Amino acid sequence: MGISFKEVSHFYPGLKRKEYTIAIENINLEIADKDEFIAIVGKTGSGKSTLMQHMNALVLPSRGNVVIFDKMITPKKKKNPKLKEVRKKVGFVFQFPEYQLFEETVLKDIMFAPLNFGFSQEEAKNKALEIAKLLKIEHLLKKSPFNLSGGQMRKVAIAGILAYEPDILLLDEPTRGLDPKAAKEIMDLFYEIHKTTGKTIILISHDMNIVYEYTTRVVVMNDTQITFDGSKVELFGSDKYLENHLTKPEVLKLVDYLNKKLNYNLDYNTFTLDELIQKVVDKHE
Repeated sequence: MGISFKEVSHFYPGLKRKEYTIAIENINLEIADKDEFIAIVGKTGSGKSTLMQHMNALVLPSRGNVVIFDKMITPKKKKNPKLKEVRKKVGFVFQFPEYQLFEETVLKDIMFAPLNFGFSQEEAKNKALEIAKLLKIEHLLKKSPFNLSGGQMRKVAIAGILAYEPDILLLDEPTRGLDPKAAKEIMDLFYEIHKTTGKTIILISHDMNIVYEYTTRVVVMNDTQITFDGSKVELFGSDKYLENHLTKPEVLKLVDYLNKKLNYNLDYNTFTLDELIQKVVDKHE
């Protein structure tokens, strides 16, 4: 098991003594170390980001335990393992990760995290070159990261995390602020990494179109608690998405229209518009 939550709650202190705000409450969750692509969804303030921050011990539980690759994370700081070891296993791509770029060249920026996690200079450089090729940014290596486009900067920031080879990737709204073309490139990249390496990827997103196209499992947060954990077909094929203040993906709205108005018999196992178009074409051939 990669990450396990057992009765985990987290409280943020309030302005007055003995006041606190509940961020997440009584969370039980199991995440495999391989082959999962999970979306964490829910309305603003439901606890999504706090839940994700526990997954590489950026915050500690107020109550309960989190186990990350056999390392027990407890409310008591002194009893916790070396958190650097945990964070090497679980890489976190924050919102707007390009804001964390600071080196004078793209190459040095990609190398920074591997060096920080104990890679030798040669190992860090070789890994940076490998990841740059994967992300198709090798032509940018000698440039300043601050002279790049927004999409290129985000790829550089992501490359710095991939370069130290975490086993699990956490993505906090990775497409936020990107134009549709750049957003698709980023999501296609993560999907390819997931398919080719088997890495578990956990994604926070408000975009149900992205959730439905790329992920296989959906965890819904609603008012500090998990209210659904299962397949996207089950979620959007019932009223559960409405109960949790979510919108139906556009491709499923089109499926509903075709079924209702044209008497098609399409199921919800169509994940992209291209796949839906092909099904319609096949039906009329």
